[in-house]
Amino acid sequence: MAKWILTLVVAIFLLGILTPHLARFIRFGHLPGDLTWRLRGRSYAFPFASILLLSLLLWLLTRLL
Repeated sequence: MAKWILTLVVAIFLLGILTPHLARFIRFGHLPGDLTWRLRGRSYAFPFASILLLSLLLWLLTRLL
């Protein structure tokens, strides 16, 4: 149980560090299929395509390891 918690903490830590760099590389939130709009001065974003792409990349990474 402790190994799974440690693995989860390390994975979240690494994702927190890598996400800003990946966002610039793959234009996270600006792919076709990502929804953004402004309403009353606020911007709302729903990055559906970006999340699917990241999920696919993580799935492929786990299959290779």
